[in-house]
Amino acid sequence: MYKALDIAKYFIKLASPEEEDWITNLKLQKLLYYAQGFHLALYDKPLFNEQIEAWHYGPVVPEVYHTYKEFKTKPIPQPEDFNLDEYDQEIQELLDEVYEVYGQYTTPALAHFTHQELPWKNTPTGDEISHSLLKAYFETQLIK
Repeated sequence: MYKALDIAKYFIKLASPEEEDWITNLKLQKLLYYAQGFHLALYDKPLFNEQIEAWHYGPVVPEVYHTYKEFKTKPIPQPEDFNLDEYDQEIQELLDEVYEVYGQYTTPALAHFTHQELPWKNTPTGDEISHSLLKAYFETQLIK
């Protein structure tokens, strides 16, 4: 199992700042939510142990949010301590696909999407979004 911060670094590394394809903290939170949800739906186990909470602007992994909060709405710089060899092929493929599908959207668009989805809608603000709720919802989103 990975740490949420390691998954966050993977997503940040996928971004191309020279193409203005960068990640803010809020966008990163949404990507983590999608990665966790699809991992639960596909493999019936969490990608990372850290909880995702329902905050006002959507799902948030508090540990990752606090790590990068100093950047506010600015791009998060590329991690210097990133090692691709720490991620197995299956995880790389999942994260690459999540990024390909959701990384193209703006932060406001991703926030809008998550606000329409049951895991966030059915969790009181400030509470943890349960793995069972994520799994059940994302199983309905898989292409069969």
